Amino acid sequence: MSIEMAKLFNGEIISGDSMQVYKGMDIGTAKIKREEMEGIPHYLLDIKEPDEPFSAAEFQERANACIEDIQSRGKLPIIVGGTGLYIQSVIHDYQFSEAPSDLEYREGLEMQIRESGIDPVFDQLRKVDPESANRIHPNNVRRVIRALEIFHCTGKTMSEQLDDQPTELKYETCIIGLSMEREKLYQRIDQRVEGMVEEGLIQEVQSFYDQGLKDCQSIQAIGYKEIYDYFDGRVSVDEAVETLKQNSRRYAKRQLTWFRNKMDVIWFNMTELDGFPKKIHEISGFIAGKLFNEGEYINLERKEED
Repeated sequence: MSIEMAKLFNGEIISGDSMQVYKGMDIGTAKIKREEMEGIPHYLLDIKEPDEPFSAAEFQERANACIEDIQSRGKLPIIVGGTGLYIQSVIHDYQFSEAPSDLEYREGLEMQIRESGIDPVFDQLRKVDPESANRIHPNNVRRVIRALEIFHCTGKTMSEQLDDQPTELKYETCIIGLSMEREKLYQRIDQRVEGMVEEGLIQEVQSFYDQGLKDCQSIQAIGYKEIYDYFDGRVSVDEAVETLKQNSRRYAKRQLTWFRNKMDVIWFNMTELDGFPKKIHEISGFIAGKLFNEGEYINLERKEED
């Protein structure tokens, strides 16, 4: 859909996915292939090494630079992806200030994790900030500790700090969401996971495992941490793939909840995929109504019909 919109509206695409920034993480993140781009420029793909951190603040800075560059050439910036916080940080111009830290408190949590595992510490996060606990995977030890440290130092949760961010829009925006009947969506997610495995997901993850990449942000991505459990001998490959399907379905549900509660999204139902050309016309008409005056919109409709 994004490719079609970019072709129709002279657009260029900025990836809004927090994991597609990593080089080599192609199959597991469903990264678009070069031939699928159809000549449309894409930005913020493959910009980080797998052992490097990446944050909403860095995404915001890079995305704003991309938007400025794209607009300067008379083209339309289109952010495509599902990392809601990253997209919000750009369109609402979030202010990221460095939260205070407490080295002694952090080291105490790290020691507790070494002695008793992540579960007791993650339970602490669940009690003080359930919203962040729902968003952060327990294996992402660095982010779990940081969320607790922020609460310890400020008395405010990460979620509360996000709620204090600006609500006005920095840019004129048109936010499109694609929805689907839940049962069919889950079925398609399962099929996509199976397709990833056939395409070589296990081998892709193994390349990172063999490099010794473990306690870094990229490996916490869905599709990687589950396969790591297989390589660590904790589960069978079939169990790992089944867990990956389950986690993908849960993530889709969390994404839908986030976008419905946090952002002003116009939803289009894509359950009937054989009606894709009709949806292209429907969505492009909606976007045209935002971009152009009525006369230009009529001309666009005639051009599509021709």
